[in-house]
Amino acid sequence: MPARSVELRKLGFLTIGLFDEHNPALGHESTLQIIELGEQLGFDSAWLRHRHLQYGISSPIAIMAAASQRTSRIELGTAVTPLGWENPLRLAEDLATVDVLSGGRINPGVSVGPPMQFDRVKNALYPDTADVEDFSYTRVNRLLSLVSGQPASNWSGTVGIEQFSDRVQPHSPGLRDRMWYGGASLRSARWAGETGMNLLVSSVVKAEESENFDEIQHSHITTFREHHPQKNAARVSQGLVVIPTDSASTDQVKKYRAYAESRRARTATPQGPARMMFAADLVGTSREIADRLYDNAAFREVDEVAFALPFSFDHSDYVQILTDMATVLGPELGWRPSHG
Repeated sequence: MPARSVELRKLGFLTIGLFDEHNPALGHESTLQIIELGEQLGFDSAWLRHRHLQYGISSPIAIMAAASQRTSRIELGTAVTPLGWENPLRLAEDLATVDVLSGGRINPGVSVGPPMQFDRVKNALYPDTADVEDFSYTRVNRLLSLVSGQPASNWSGTVGIEQFSDRVQPHSPGLRDRMWYGGASLRSARWAGETGMNLLVSSVVKAEESENFDEIQHSHITTFREHHPQKNAARVSQGLVVIPTDSASTDQVKKYRAYAESRRARTATPQGPARMMFAADLVGTSREIADRLYDNAAFREVDEVAFALPFSFDHSDYVQILTDMATVLGPELGWRPSHG
């Protein structure tokens, strides 16, 4: 078994938070219960995906706010917030507010680019400015500046009995250091490093210099650290879909393997004009998954992971998967649960 460069220090999970449009409260409650379970099991972090105009979590910040009041230790992140849908100033206010409520546990992950299905939603999202909106890295820099406490206004003072600040309020010291970029290309990995952010290595990447998924992820990690001020100490979290089956029923194992098989074709070759590569789903016992991870060059270079939960499983499936992750797979990887 190849040696790891570092021990696995932080174990996290990622959920999309699906719900039934006719009973959305049930799905959102399930997500909150899963986060609570994650804390009880000793996970270090829980991450939420955005799904706009779909039947998944559209407002992770609201979910993080609720989760912050039902947990006390687990870190809460977004993987990722597409900034094309957001106003950086308003987002900075929301993130700082939830960070204060959580006691400094928020890890916002962001990405850039035009909103998904932009031509279909632009008249609702940006009815007057769709043609001039800037969806580049500049949007991230605006957010970083505001989160770090740089001026948002050219004036502070009092009008009547009302006081005004020249920076986003509340200000949450330390939040800037917990900002992550979700990178899928060498360019974004380099930019995130130069900007001094943390890097979320995506389970969907661009096939640029290779068509081997592991090689691509590994190149993103090395490129990021080469250009980061902290070099090899810069934080990187790896994303993969991991489904341990140690305590799964026979029916669950069949479901999990069928799910992975249905997605296998897209992992073999680059997909679409952008040549996107998808990570293969890792299904098996914790021992089997650990062996495959230790063969993964990218995994051997990180000490944090955020394993993605499959999109369309039942609540009981997620309970089984998370329990096996924390009690069997994590220890196989040298991780120990945190309960303090």
